[in-house]
Amino acid sequence: MIEIEVQNETHQSQVQLKFLVVPRIGEGIRLQEPDGSWASYDVLDLWYQRAQYGDVWVPYIHVRMTPPSEDFGAVLRPDFTQRPAVDAGGDY
Repeated sequence: MIEIEVQNETHQSQVQLKFLVVPRIGEGIRLQEPDGSWASYDVLDLWYQRAQYGDVWVPYIHVRMTPPSEDFGAVLRPDFTQRPAVDAGGDY
């Protein structure tokens, strides 16, 4: 088991969790919300820092809640707003 510090951008929190593998940037993980429900999160960043207790590198990940399908641009462009669909019926 690998202990990873998870920095949650959505809830502005940090927790230590145990993983079998280190998730990669862009992968999705499921985390338990403060209310007990489960939600999907995207891994935005991964880095390693030297531990205080020796020549060991400790992984850290930065996550944000996966946006709903109707707001697919929110991860890459927080200022994104979805435009209404245009009728392509041919009457111009």
